[in-house]
Amino acid sequence: MQDALSATFAALADPTRRAMLARLSQGPATVNELAEPFPISLPTVSRHLKVLEEAGLVVKERAAQYRPCRLQAAPLEAADEWLGQYRTFFS
Repeated sequence: MQDALSATFAALADPTRRAMLARLSQGPATVNELAEPFPISLPTVSRHLKVLEEAGLVVKERAAQYRPCRLQAAPLEAADEWLGQYRTFFS
């Protein structure tokens, strides 16, 4: 089992997942809406979403008959805090 920070960075390692998070930063979206810009199958999109969910970055909600996905920012905050200790080296 990975620690939370490792799961966050592993999830962020893929450009498709980063693009999905960027879309979700604008508001909730369905799986079909998240899949739209990518030339990949829905099962592949679902696998990417599962990685994001397991890292705690995405939450699927229930709203009537559809299940919108929503960004969960807490793991990103933890990653930012960890990176913060190295900010002095960035300049």
